[in-house]
Amino acid sequence: MSTTIRASSGLNWNRVMTIAKTDLKQLIQARDFWIPMMLLGSIFFIFVPATLLFTITNIGDVDVVERMSETLEVLPSSAQAQIQGKSAEGKTGYALAVFLLAPVVVIVPLTISTAVGASTIVGERERGTGEFLAHSPADVREIYMGKLIASLAPGYFTVVVGFTIYSLLVNLLVGPEVGGWFFPTQQWWIMIVWVLPPFLAICLSLVLRLSARVSSTAAAQQASGLVSLPLIMIAYSQSTGVLFGAGNMPIIVGGLAWVLAIISLSRGLRSVQRSRLLGVAATG
Repeated sequence: MSTTIRASSGLNWNRVMTIAKTDLKQLIQARDFWIPMMLLGSIFFIFVPATLLFTITNIGDVDVVERMSETLEVLPSSAQAQIQGKSAEGKTGYALAVFLLAPVVVIVPLTISTAVGASTIVGERERGTGEFLAHSPADVREIYMGKLIASLAPGYFTVVVGFTIYSLLVNLLVGPEVGGWFFPTQQWWIMIVWVLPPFLAICLSLVLRLSARVSSTAAAQQASGLVSLPLIMIAYSQSTGVLFGAGNMPIIVGGLAWVLAIISLSRGLRSVQRSRLLGVAATG
């Protein structure tokens, strides 16, 4: 008996991944969702950066570039010390690529994962599949983890693909002006690997709780917007601090964010109940 209890206390990752794969398969088939999200990512990761950087690095020696390069003096001294390039075009392009386009990596994945997470649980009730999931062999922890993975995957996939394309654009357009390929910088690696993931996890843990409590997808999306906006602002401010250079503070902030993410995710487990999947006490 004790062996059975110990075995059942752990997660069955086959069930977790089955739930996650099912959600992701449905997401892939929902063109009305992923096509707008793909366009959103393309605008932020490709179109806007390519337009700005191409214009700056190929506009020539004009007053506009000179004035823009002079505005770099408002950056913190730690950031100014990092700027590379001998020409005004090179310095301006470097500053835009490394410092001023940071919102790209914060806004896009949080927006996409939040949109997925907002409907992941309440959507089961609206589609009539909540009863099937509630009576499945998977326990509430496995359901929660499957939903969490299904919500995280699109955001992280967007980061990997978008960041790779963005890095190529930056190196191809700005690299010749600063002496070669230079991106991603050390600060960008810290932001991508250490700072952004816990904020994404915190945001999704809150969104999943809301998705389990509200009675409709529309209500979940409205509520998740109120939750995600402050977190996007916080994540952006921390990411900007990382890129500008703030000593060991980014490492400390990232560590605290990881602790909060683990606590928030564990507490969020309580929001997933079989009764909520069945539509009982959906707003409790």
